[in-house]
Parts: sequence; C-alpha cells; structure tokens
Amino acid sequence: MPPINVLHLADIHIGMENYGSFDSKSGLNRRVLDFLRRMAEAIDYALEHDVDVCIFAGDAYKNQRPNPTLQREFARRIMRLVNAGVPTVLLVGNHDMSTADRAASSLDIFRTLDVAGVIVANREELHQITCRRGQPLQVATVPYPQRSRLLSQDEYRDLSIEGLDNRLAELVEHNIENLAQEARQAPDIPTIFSGHFSVREAKLGSEQNVMIGRDLMISSSLLADPTWDYVALGHIHRHQELNDGRHPPIVYAGSLERIDFGEEREEKGFVWVELEKGQAAWDFVPVKSRRFLTIPVDIRQSDDPMTDILDKIDQYSFKGSIVRVIIQAREEQDPLIEDRRIQQALREASFIASIKHDIDRHHRRRLGDVNIEELSPLQALELYFESKGLDEERKAILLKHAEGIIEKGEG
Repeated sequence: MPPINVLHLADIHIGMENYGSFDSKSGLNRRVLDFLRRMAEAIDYALEHDVDVCIFAGDAYKNQRPNPTLQREFARRIMRLVNAGVPTVLLVGNHDMSTADRAASSLDIFRTLDVAGVIVANREELHQITCRRGQPLQVATVPYPQRSRLLSQDEYRDLSIEGLDNRLAELVEHNIENLAQEARQAPDIPTIFSGHFSVREAKLGSEQNVMIGRDLMISSSLLADPTWDYVALGHIHRHQELNDGRHPPIVYAGSLERIDFGEEREEKGFVWVELEKGQAAWDFVPVKSRRFLTIPVDIRQSDDPMTDILDKIDQYSFKGSIVRVIIQAREEQDPLIEDRRIQQALREASFIASIKHDIDRHHRRRLGDVNIEELSPLQALELYFESKGLDEERKAILLKHAEGIIEKGEG
C-alpha cells in the first residue's frame, strides 16, 4: 500500500473578530474572512497533493455557539474533502463543546446528518478508517477533557477543583493507555493518536487568552508510545514537536491565523504527513496568515517629535498588516504627538490596533535606577507607594494586607 498522506490542522477559531472591520461584500468581519481563507488554503494544498485523510485536532470556532453563517462556511470547506472522498476526523475541542456533559457540540451537526466520511470524535475512542486510496488506518481520539463529566457522577461531586483536576488527569491517562492497548491488537495497521489538550512540556502561546476554563496538563512521556506512528495535537497555538525528532512525532499543528500580538513572530500553518507503519515523515507548511507588526518609536531625545515618528513609520512595510505603534516620550512631548497624522501615515494598514503613548512621567522617574525585574512583588509595591507619596502609616497598613494576599497566593 502507498504511504498515507495526512492533513493535520487545528485551532481555526472561526468567529474571531479582533482587529477586524466589516466587509460589505461578504457580510462578514474581515478577520473572520482571514481565518476562513487560511482553512481553504490548507485544503487546497491537501487536495493538490493527493490527501488520503484529514485530522482536524479541534477548535473549529471561537465559541460553542457559532452563528449559522459561520457554521455554513466551515461546512463548505469540510464538504470539499468529503466530495473528494477524503475521510475527515473532527476532534471536539474546548471551544467546540458545551460545558454540560452529553450536550451537543458545535460539530455534532455532521454526525446528526450522517455526513459520509466525517467522524465527529467527542469521546475517547479508536476509529477504524479506510483512507481515500484504500489504505487501512486507526485513529485514536481524545477530545478536550471535560470536568463536567465527573461532576455528573455522585462520587466526585464533593471533590475540590484541584481534586477534580487530579482525578480527571488520571482518567484521561488511563483512557490513553487503554486506547494504545486496543490499537496494538492490529499491529500492522498504521495508527494516529489525536488529542486536544495541553502537554506539560509544550511552550504555550496566545491560546491562554482565549482559553475556556481551567486547563489540564498531560505528560509527553505518555504520548511517546511506539504504538502511535504519529501524534496529532490541537489546543496550543504555537507549532512545535515535543519528542525531539524521535518516533513517534508528537506535533502541535498550531493555529492557522494569528490571534493577537503575542503571536506576532510565530509562523502559522498546518502539517503534512506521509505515514507508514513504524514511521512518519512530516513537514510544517506555512500559510499566508495576516501579518501583525509592532512599530516602536523612541522620541525622548527628539527636538521634532512628529517628524521623527513619521520618519520611523516610513521605514516599515505595513501594507495589509495589523499594526500597533508604541511611542516612548517624555511627559512634555506628549501634547505634541498627533494620533490623527499617525493614522493617516498608516492608512495602507489592514487595521490600526493601537497608538500607545508610553510616557516617562514624574512618578516613574522617581523610581531612579532600580531594576524592577529584580524586586520581589512586595518590594515593588512598596516602591510604588513611595512614588505616590503615601504617608508611612497608610503605606504600612497596605503593605501588611498585601503581604497576606501574596502569601496566600503562594501557598
């Protein structure tokens, strides 16, 4: 049998409208169009390169209640794979599922309509798949771990949040081991593991800002099982491989579009895998994601602030980008900064996120040459109180309360 060509993508988050404006032609926010175009770009590549199976590792939408237009646009793109005879696994992520156990997810419509070749993976399960060119494949799926599954059972209702998290982690780890044991019963069939959760060793990204609920951590050592020929993960937006090039590859595809400026320098894309039993050759394929650009300007030594600001902006190529400008200035220079002229200079940007005036004000200068990063939280707070001119009695009372709060947080 030929190698299995696998499209692995995740975290599309259709419905994100940050840094976008209304597009009258489509009736959608321009940022929503960005996310849809990246999904189409990934599917175009897959169909052009003879994809055999698609693993979507969760988080189709921004939230659990996408409007009908967003559902239609997602479905249109999935149906391109269906119509080409490509089996597609849709793993349910935390943004896709309801907070209530057993309630329908935003992806369940595909299962309800019994769309041929589409598997909605909302439970820990091993799926037997026949790929587009007839190759057999096993796919073990673990959707986002849902705490409400435990709360629905009487034996867990009195546990603390921490106790629930610990018990949930144990159950997920147990289920992963059971899936591996089941998969080993067909030792000659290539096998993919797909999960939507955080791996403890992974580098986090801006998904922390859009995360729903408290997160659960799984160790990469649990996934580094030779039963799996490839581990396709979703949930963390930064593309990364967590097994140091060993078998099996443990790969976060990452998101297809940037969410915010925390992802400004991250390349976005999907993963293309050529899979055989015992080996997986994979490549990260970048997409044409919208550029985020920060323009830093320091005019503290300038005699002509606005000229220097505009000259600095002129040095950047920002057409079609989402831009923010951060201006460092002295207090007396602040009234000379004209945001309207800056906006005019940036008129070819896709969106101006912000024009921030980072002003060296008097109370900041009073901190002197102290390196804030070397101070403890209590020392930094005390220094702040001093800069505000608080009397000693008031300062002592506030510091006493702050110390109790800090100790409680550390405990």
